[in-house]
Amino acid sequence: MFDPKKSADSSGMDEFGYAQTLDRSIGKFASFAAGVSYISILTGVFQLFYFGFSTAGPAYAWSWPIVFLGQLMVALCFAELAGRYPVAGSVYNWAKRLTTGTWAWLSGWLLMISSIVALGSVALALQITLPQLWSGFQLVGDGTGPYDFAANGVLLAAIMITISTLINAFGVKLMTKINSIGVFVELAAAALLIVALFWHVVNGPEVLFDTSGFGQEHPMGFFGVFLIAAMASGYVMYGFDTASSLGEETKDPKKTAPKAIIRAVTASFLLGGLLLFGGILAAPDLSDPKLGAADGGLQYIVLSVLGGPFGKAFLACIVVAVVVCTLAVHAAAIRMMFAMARDNNLPFSRQLSKVHPVRKTPTVAAIVIGIMAIIPLLVNVMQPAIFTILSSISIVLIYLSYLLVTVPMLRQRFLKKWPLADDGTEVGFSLGKWGVVVNVLAVLWGGAMTVNLIWPRAEIYNSVPPFEWYLQWGGVLFVGAVVVSGALLYRLKIRHQTGVLAEHAAAVSPAPAASVPVESH
Repeated sequence: MFDPKKSADSSGMDEFGYAQTLDRSIGKFASFAAGVSYISILTGVFQLFYFGFSTAGPAYAWSWPIVFLGQLMVALCFAELAGRYPVAGSVYNWAKRLTTGTWAWLSGWLLMISSIVALGSVALALQITLPQLWSGFQLVGDGTGPYDFAANGVLLAAIMITISTLINAFGVKLMTKINSIGVFVELAAAALLIVALFWHVVNGPEVLFDTSGFGQEHPMGFFGVFLIAAMASGYVMYGFDTASSLGEETKDPKKTAPKAIIRAVTASFLLGGLLLFGGILAAPDLSDPKLGAADGGLQYIVLSVLGGPFGKAFLACIVVAVVVCTLAVHAAAIRMMFAMARDNNLPFSRQLSKVHPVRKTPTVAAIVIGIMAIIPLLVNVMQPAIFTILSSISIVLIYLSYLLVTVPMLRQRFLKKWPLADDGTEVGFSLGKWGVVVNVLAVLWGGAMTVNLIWPRAEIYNSVPPFEWYLQWGGVLFVGAVVVSGALLYRLKIRHQTGVLAEHAAAVSPAPAASVPVESH
């Protein structure tokens, strides 16, 4: 366990064994905005509404509050950790202090890979909105060909990731300024859109309880298809730990980061839920097949209800949300790669942990993340179901990485080693007597959703021809490959070199208990 002592360094970073090399310039709203933009309700709700609706109908909307309650338990655990350790690579650094060896390293590895996959899947959301905003954005074919949709999505996503790479490489001030403006636009647009949708309600609340024959052919009935549709909600509410991952660049992070985490997930739940329910209640015709089509969905409802310039204006706001979401996911992935690299816990660590002397940002990591995010897109360029496949894989990896924090945290609670005894170090947030209950629920939720999301269902992993067993099992195979390859990389190579690189080590060494853990056998 990590036992921090009071820091003599004004930045507070020597408390964790590191020198302050990043630019500490992020304020309270920018920290909150980072968490909100990663969750990005306008991106997530609009991107996979069609999937949830086509799978389980209007009643799929009830997966939203269920996912929120589960993720809130995880967010509360993370807020407690952020109150002590607001450090880059949040999940990775938390796991280091709760456990040691392979499991701690895997938490960072899984979240880094998931963020890279998520970066691509988020950027793909432009394909669902831009061509509906203006047909000229369909650059590949006319949209009617079997691969036009996927190929054009990959092209737009690659352009977006390139732009994100340039912005993130330039510096955190530019990124957070763009991000904060974008989040303000997103929140304002979401609020106005909610009012507009509820103003045009044409369906009664009873439609939200109408299963409409969904699940009749599923062995588990409606519950079976509801579990599949829950992926649409599960895809949205994660990434709230980004507020803490930017902790080294945030002012007064031990107080700011925990609040930002909780506020981000709560605000996203409220606005996203109202958008989701409002959209269903305002839909002119719930039997319209366009509601369950990738080129229709909630965007189609907005255009149908508001029409003309108003509908287009809201779609433009969705594009803004996708842009800032891409920036936030990219930023989080960079901090994870940087955090692991400065501990010499990645191949080419010295290069990946380099911080630009003027811009104070890990420029090399920004470029590498951008390149790696485009690769899965190119591999799946001829796959019409690219959206659900990449989205599902990124969520599974995220949930697994979160479990590698909440499980050891619960173990430390049972051993009476968490929360830490008062040692005079500032604590920004505490669950108090509710800690064990919240932690147990977080673990149960994370385990259940991981199994639900990785289950090799054709509806998610092989929903369109060609129907092949390896496509249906693609999620299991990919996640398994990431875990096994990561574990072997660590066991055979990384664990023999781990340790803070000299250029990132604190000038004043922390107490021995605060050093970077090494492998326990």
